[in-house]
Amino acid sequence: MKKTISKEAFEVIKKMQQNELTESFIYTAIAKFAKGDENKKILNRLADEELVHYEIWKKYTGIEMKPEKLKVFKYKMLARIFGFTFAVKLMENGEEGAQDKYEILSKEVEEAEKIKTEEAEHEQTLLSILDEERLQYVGSMVLGLNDALVELTGSLAGFTFAMQNTNLIALSGLIIGISATFSMASSEFLSAKSEGRSDAMKSCTYTGIAYLITVVLLIAPYMIFPSSQYLPALVCMIVVVLLIIAGFTYYTSVAQDQPFKSRFIEMAGISITVAVISFVVGILAKHFLGVDI
Repeated sequence: MKKTISKEAFEVIKKMQQNELTESFIYTAIAKFAKGDENKKILNRLADEELVHYEIWKKYTGIEMKPEKLKVFKYKMLARIFGFTFAVKLMENGEEGAQDKYEILSKEVEEAEKIKTEEAEHEQTLLSILDEERLQYVGSMVLGLNDALVELTGSLAGFTFAMQNTNLIALSGLIIGISATFSMASSEFLSAKSEGRSDAMKSCTYTGIAYLITVVLLIAPYMIFPSSQYLPALVCMIVVVLLIIAGFTYYTSVAQDQPFKSRFIEMAGISITVAVISFVVGILAKHFLGVDI
C-alpha cells in the first residue's frame, strides 16, 4: 500500500529506490565470478539487503522498477578489470551524497533512520572484510611501480639531453628497463623466500608485471616521436608518469581506503625531482665529457 508523503520526499525516495535495486543486481552479478566462498557470501548478503531497502521504498512510491542495465554492466566490467573490491567500494563512494537525503526523509519516513544506519555502517563493515588476492600484493605492485618510475624516469631524462635522439633513448631505456624488471622481480622473490613466505613467486610476479608495464608506458613516447623530437618526448613521458601515479594512487585510495592527495604529491614529487636532477646530470655529462652522439 502506497503511503502519503510530500512531493520532495517522493522524488528523493524514487531515486533511492532505483539505486537500491540497481546495486542489488550489481552485487549479485559480481558475486557470481568473485573468488572465495566468504566473498560471495558477503556480496550476496549485501545484494539481499539492498533488495530489502528497495521493497521498503516501493511502499512509498508504489512503482515497480527495473535495474539500470548500463550501470550494472559498468560495474561488472570494472570488477573484472580492477577487482571486485575496487568496483563495489567505488560504487558505495559514489553514493556518499545520498546520506544527506535521509535528512529530508527522516520526518516523513519512519524507516529512513534504520536504512541510513545500515548504509553508513553495516555495509561499510561488510565491505571492509572482503578479501581479494590482488589487494594482498598491492605492496609488491607499489614496490615495482615506484622503483620503475624513479629509476626509469631519471634514466630517460638523463639520456634525453645526453643522446638527443629518441631512437637511441628508447633503445637504452628498453635495455635498462627489461634488465631492471628481472632484477627487481628476482630481488622480491629472494626477499619473500628469506622471510619464509610461501607466496614468493606470486609476490615477485606482481612486482615484475607492475615494473614492466611502467617501463613500456614510459618508453612509448620516445618510440612515437621522430628522432629529433626528444624534448616533446620528454614532456610527454613526464605527463605519462603523472598519469600513472594518479591512476594507481586513485586505485589504492578507493580499494584500500587510503588518502589520495598526500600519496599522489609524495610519489609525483619524488619522480619529478629525480627526473630534473638526472636531466641536469645529462647536460653536465655531455658538456664536460665532450661526448657527441
